[in-house]
Amino acid sequence: MAADVINITFRRIGLDDLPMLSDWLHRPHWREWWGDPVEELGFIRDMVEGRDTTEPYLILQGDQPVGYIQVWFVGDNKVEPWLTEAPWLKELDDDCVGVDLSLADPATLSKGLGTAALRAFVKDLRARGFDDIIIDPDPANARAVRAYTKAGFRPIADLENRSGDSLILRHEESL
Repeated sequence: MAADVINITFRRIGLDDLPMLSDWLHRPHWREWWGDPVEELGFIRDMVEGRDTTEPYLILQGDQPVGYIQVWFVGDNKVEPWLTEAPWLKELDDDCVGVDLSLADPATLSKGLGTAALRAFVKDLRARGFDDIIIDPDPANARAVRAYTKAGFRPIADLENRSGDSLILRHEESL
């Protein structure tokens, strides 16, 4: 791992972080893969205020926020409209968790920071007792798929070609 991607920690997002996240959500490299910034920020606000069980975190390098990462609970998302939009959820165990992340600065992309952050976050999730961890990038997001593969995620064979605009990857602990 490159020396410039060490010292990664995570901090739960609070309401004071929402203006910074709004700025990030409007950046072109976020807009390419995330939805409408105002709507996405509303989802994050719901998480912070307890209306959604998804846990949002800042990725910190030292004390500097460098990205966003969240963990969502498959069992809590086996409801509409998610089941219509992502019927593959039915194929996963209720105790499975999913992860999403994005880096704040486009200059940090493809430098190992996302892979390092994901590895550290998965380690934290495993310490919390989560054994089944997935990530679901758009298959066209080759940079993300490469980073996630480097972090130990592999395609779930039973879901290949059955998950619409998502590539469902599961973390393989033995990697």
